[in-house]
Amino acid sequence: MDAPDLVDALTSAGVGRGDPVALVVKPGVGIGVAGSGRAWAFAGVDDGPGSWPLSGVAAVEVAVRPRWVLWSAETAVILIRAGIRPAIAWDLAAVHRLLFGGWPADAGRVWAAAHGLAVEGVPLLRPADLFSSLDDADGDLGVPVRADGYLRAEWAAGAWGESPERLRTWAELAEEVAARQLAYLTAATDRPMALATARSESGAELLCAELTVDGLPMDRVAAESIIAGYVGPRPRDEGEAAERRVARDADVLRHVAPGVEVDLRSTAQVKVLLGRLGIEVADTRAWRLREIEDRHPVVGALLAWRKAERMGTTYGYRWLDEHLGADGRLRGEWSGSDGAAGRMTASAGLHSMPAELRPAVIAEAGMAFVRADLGQIEPRVLAVVSGDQALAVAAREDDMYAPVAAQLGVDRTTAKTAVLGAMYGASTGHGAQALRRLEAGYPVAMGYLSRAAQHAAARQDLRTYGGRLVRMGPAAPAGVAEPEAPGAAAARGRYGRNAVIQGAAAELFKMWAVTVRARISGMGARIVLCLHDELLVHAPREHAATVAQLLDAGLDEAVHRWAPGTAVRFLADIAVVTRWSDAKG
Repeated sequence: MDAPDLVDALTSAGVGRGDPVALVVKPGVGIGVAGSGRAWAFAGVDDGPGSWPLSGVAAVEVAVRPRWVLWSAETAVILIRAGIRPAIAWDLAAVHRLLFGGWPADAGRVWAAAHGLAVEGVPLLRPADLFSSLDDADGDLGVPVRADGYLRAEWAAGAWGESPERLRTWAELAEEVAARQLAYLTAATDRPMALATARSESGAELLCAELTVDGLPMDRVAAESIIAGYVGPRPRDEGEAAERRVARDADVLRHVAPGVEVDLRSTAQVKVLLGRLGIEVADTRAWRLREIEDRHPVVGALLAWRKAERMGTTYGYRWLDEHLGADGRLRGEWSGSDGAAGRMTASAGLHSMPAELRPAVIAEAGMAFVRADLGQIEPRVLAVVSGDQALAVAAREDDMYAPVAAQLGVDRTTAKTAVLGAMYGASTGHGAQALRRLEAGYPVAMGYLSRAAQHAAARQDLRTYGGRLVRMGPAAPAGVAEPEAPGAAAARGRYGRNAVIQGAAAELFKMWAVTVRARISGMGARIVLCLHDELLVHAPREHAATVAQLLDAGLDEAVHRWAPGTAVRFLADIAVVTRWSDAKG
């Protein structure tokens, strides 16, 4: 069977645009495909661009454009490396995390949850012995599902890829799980946005696969120059690197009494050192130290040391060597969900790169960056998810903190502190009085946050606006008094009130990102970074202005898909730049 035959097979089975088609790929073995209750297997030894059977997948993507059902984003990475970029998907792992919370989403767990089986009973792969043989005496190891309904551990661990026939069976199982997940979502009448969220979460996993493969453009010479400005030129060996660490430490310790020994890499010891100098701090976070920088020269020296230390270790020459390819692309592993409230994550420091390194993120020749950053997203999200009409009115303004400040009778800074404090659970310090005024002026929004905090404190799981389950830990058995550390319930409450906002904001952001991904398709433009509330698109310079317009229009489209009929305005600061650092903010 060649590519046109695969297209004909699916269309003859009644598969049309947007219909689910399960796809399983095992490089060197072949692919399995299942759709409309039929399944096929195709052998193949090469998984490179244009090779069979992936050439058939590429033909189906163009001619049919189905919604590919994938066990996880690993399949999407294989496709993208072969030059195939699926438009839409249904990612079983991503939807599982949405429905059931947490991070683990292996095939055995996904199958069990979709079939209503206890996750604790998922079989574990064990070394073969007499007892494990007895465990599987109820059936044929060539059959993927055990008599008790669970997937066999061997299949979940990779035995599904041993032959084209098994790939076909694995695709059939994927099709079944997708149908069950869809049934769960459509039955959840208390979560009207859950189905739309499942689709955008799956799209976000496709985007993450592209981010993993494509990487972020970075100029090595510029990056090494920036690093050298903090820690000197590349050390010749580990001995020289150690000498420089000692010299960096000495720049701080010269401000304290001779003979005082302290490990600057220990926050506890640094806190004790400051205490000896009469500086009492709750912690040694950078923002707190900046507030007291004028108290003693050691504080400023410590802040400078931290920047140099971070550049010399976490983001130094070794970091570049490990993650910056010869093609000038910085690469890490991306995921569409952190397993908590659902924020995107990335390895290789892509989500925590120091701002000092941004000048080294430079668009390639003939290209430009289009950078867009959502403004005041959290309070605007709060206005939507809580249904507070008064807060929604404030969110119609470009700067929503101004009308909130007028409502509360305080200055803008105090109003902003109070609103953010309400979402993060801060009830003391600056803005505490304004926080009490918030409860009177915006009771619906504050009530929404309070209920989330109360449920979380009581270990009751939460659901985000988009339907994601946020686990808050198991409750103690009935009649059992379970002791816990002082303040633990309050900490859960603070986490809970923040999780429902951060989770909803992440859902909106990802819906925006996948909308932009779709709209810029075919223009030679790619999203190369998703940083919290910021998108960075690498686009041909002649299309940069059009991409900027699509980012703005895509936000409006995403908002009205995420919250149909909402009157809350969402704004993005959009700029076309050559270097990431050229963008404001």
